[in-house]
Amino acid sequence: MENFDVIIIGGSYAGLSAAMTLGRSLRNVLVIDSGLPCNRQTPHSHNFLTRDGETPNAIAAIAKEQVLQYPGVRFLEEKATTAKRIENGFGISTQTGRSFTASKLIIASGVKDIHPDIKGFSECWGISVIHCPYCHGYEFRHQQTAIMANGERAAHLSMLVRNLTNQLTILTNGSASFETEQLHKFRQHNITIVENKITAIQHLNGQVQHLVFEDGNSQPFDAVYAAIPFVQHSDIPTQLGCELTEQGHVKTDSFQKTTVPNVFACGDGASPMRSVANAVYTGNMAGSMINAELCKETF
Repeated sequence: MENFDVIIIGGSYAGLSAAMTLGRSLRNVLVIDSGLPCNRQTPHSHNFLTRDGETPNAIAAIAKEQVLQYPGVRFLEEKATTAKRIENGFGISTQTGRSFTASKLIIASGVKDIHPDIKGFSECWGISVIHCPYCHGYEFRHQQTAIMANGERAAHLSMLVRNLTNQLTILTNGSASFETEQLHKFRQHNITIVENKITAIQHLNGQVQHLVFEDGNSQPFDAVYAAIPFVQHSDIPTQLGCELTEQGHVKTDSFQKTTVPNVFACGDGASPMRSVANAVYTGNMAGSMINAELCKETF
């Protein structure tokens, strides 16, 4: 059983950012990554300085290459399956039965989106069925756009997306649930509401062409914003007793500390702001705060 100063569960942007910070602080770090980032279908990443328009895989590959230049950082391509508290730290086991220990732990494993039972949805997710106007909105500016959401979430998204296009439709996929003031805003900005249930997305290599409804009608769109539920990609946070927010993120303070001592969390799994920039920032913060704690313990 090998021992490390810090084990990082998840090796995408947040985990690698934390690993770089710790590697530069001469810490002995193990990054365990299953290789299934939530943006793996996304063709281009945007809104991140110096890498705007790059593919997510390319950004991660550059990051990994740079991080592994630090001799204290080791990268393991496996799935971490179990975690338990032990004396002076934590024990982590992987899917193949390997075991490691560390005094500190970082959860950077992100989230797993739960796709609706709509034919074609999964094939378009991250390509033209998208989640964030800051990450993808510019590429679909002035185009025929739908928002697949209801209630407050749909109202919030419509305010942001209306800034990018005036060809906007809200698809509630069932009975609409809006307040009078929200409906007034929709009418004011010529935003239509369709309550028909969606059965399929017709697409070409992930690019939306039409949405098909339960009544047999269809409507053309270029892009669809979808507010869909998610779960933590790993159940290690709940194994350790980390508290989750009402939305399902790992609850952290401003220093990325979870409710469990010596466990930190960063990236998409700990924030509703799903972006490369935020993942890198929170990973850097988690690595810095852990290093500060380690320094304090030995000073």
